[in-house]
Amino acid sequence: MDAHVPQRQGVVRLNLAAPLRRWPSGLLAIAWFVLLACMPWWIDLPLLLALAAAQLAQVPRLQHYRSILRCALRWGLAGLLVASYRVFGGHALGLTLTLLVALAGFSLLVLMESWQDRKPLRSEAQAAATPEWNEIARAPIGPSAVIIALLPPIWTALDGSTGDVPDDMSQVADGRWRVGTHALLDNIESRVSVAPEQDWMAFAITADRGVVLYDRAHGRQYRLPGWQLYGWNANEAWLTRGEDQPPLALSHVLGQDRVEE
Repeated sequence: MDAHVPQRQGVVRLNLAAPLRRWPSGLLAIAWFVLLACMPWWIDLPLLLALAAAQLAQVPRLQHYRSILRCALRWGLAGLLVASYRVFGGHALGLTLTLLVALAGFSLLVLMESWQDRKPLRSEAQAAATPEWNEIARAPIGPSAVIIALLPPIWTALDGSTGDVPDDMSQVADGRWRVGTHALLDNIESRVSVAPEQDWMAFAITADRGVVLYDRAHGRQYRLPGWQLYGWNANEAWLTRGEDQPPLALSHVLGQDRVEE
């Protein structure tokens, strides 16, 4: 029995100490209320507006004193109401106006505190929904990288000086060539570049005004004015409009430009 007595006494002392610790803050709130009630209302109002602005500013240094600011606004508003009522000297109209101001003031105070309580919750929810940077770095975002090695075009003269003219080509007239049995290429220069896999052929339009690409497998030609052959990647031509423009694949160019077949 004696062993349990000290524990009970300790509990009693703790319960009595908690109200004692709340006395200083309560005394300060009452003193603040009495001070504003005794001061003129035109001094109380700027003080309360300054406290409200400090609370709405969300300054990090003042976040530790948020509860103190709220208490000061509540008791200060009550003191402002008493100071404003004293101006009317106890008149019935003054009491009505004071009650209306009390209703509006405390309603705004509750709205402001509710907004401040909900804003951090929204920020925490957004932060929880946003993944960490290391998760974003490991996430498979976008397609896998592909290294494209372009082979520069090798132009072969069609005048027979090199002897490397393709077997399925024959000259019909000056600037006009036949490929295969049906395809005719007009207004091209006497040089050709063949893809590494031999399925595509490229011809320069006269005066370097563009390029003509011929698909041997399907017997189709694509005349692209303003484009120049930049290189080959496997069986696809890469084209450019100038040295200051990046090269584009033929599949991309055909989706952008009007093609003459």
